Amino acid sequence: MRKLGESMEITFQSEQELYRYVLPALHAKSMDLKRHQMPYIKEEDIWNFLKEKIWLHQKNLELHQIVNDIMNCDEIKIDDYFKTVLERKRRKPNFKDF
Repeated sequence: MRKLGESMEITFQSEQELYRYVLPALHAKSMDLKRHQMPYIKEEDIWNFLKEKIWLHQKNLELHQIVNDIMNCDEIKIDDYFKTVLERKRRKPNFKDF
């Protein structure tokens, strides 16, 4: 039995396992973004934003930090990130070497 205040260590075998574990938090944030007129931002967009922009240089992140980052990440920064990613993926005509 754990005493009050003792933490329980959770380890994950893969990034996919961690993603599945925090998916409820990602879903909650996605629903919050829908209420703020950003229904096009999905759970995977939030995850990718945090992974590439926030967690990239952090070591030994704890689960509570990850969930806190998910729930409190800046909506405008996520939106800007999403639009930048979308812009890179848009098809454009290639006029080089014509």
